[in-house]
This record gives sequence, structure tokens and C-alpha cells, in this order.
Amino acid sequence: QVDVVESGGGLVQPGGSLRLSCAASGAIFEIKSAGWYRQVPGKQRELVAINDSDGSTNYADSVKGRFTLSRENAKNTSYLQMNSLKPEDTAVYYCWYYIRGLTASSEYWGQGTQVTVSS
Repeated sequence: QVDVVESGGGLVQPGGSLRLSCAASGAIFEIKSAGWYRQVPGKQRELVAINDSDGSTNYADSVKGRFTLSRENAKNTSYLQMNSLKPEDTAVYYCWYYIRGLTASSEYWGQGTQVTVSS
């Protein structure tokens, strides 16, 4: 059993910053990949950033240079630092993990956290 809990969303003015956190706990042998997605009503969930098992991190073109995904492996936690936020960044943000457990590997999602960028 693995639990994934997000925190850090909220309301911020354009140009501001937020940091999202995503903590995994439970029967974890290794977090192979970590990522962040976002979704607005009526649209498909889209990839924001992903850190692959080879260590590389890829970003959506719309957030390159503004968002940074980082990981703190000792705490099974990932972060999404969001700077220079724009109104079009408003969405529900979900973290994602691909976790190797004791007997198998599976995907896990956070519960989602609302980010609203507005003056």
C-alpha cells in the first residue's frame, strides 16, 4: 500500500511563485520516475514535467525556464517550483509516481491541488 499526498497549492498573483510538494509513503522500494501533470475543466490532463529513471527531466514547452521539478529521495518527496506564474497556469496539479514496491511496480497519483493565478 502506497499513499501519495500533495500540498502547496493556492491563489497567487501573476508573476508570483508557488512550490508544490508530493510525499509518498508506504511499501516503497524505489521511486523510479516522478512527474507533475495539470488539468483544467473540459480539457485532458497534460504533462508539466517528468523526471525519468535515467535521471533526465523534461518539461512542457509552456513552462520551460519557469518551473523546476526536484526530488528529495531520502524523503520520497518531489517538488514543483513554479516561478513567473501566468493566469494560463491556473489548473489542478497532480503529482505522479512510478514506484517499485516489494513485489511489483505501479503508478500512483496524488489527490490534486488547485493552483489559481489571478490578480
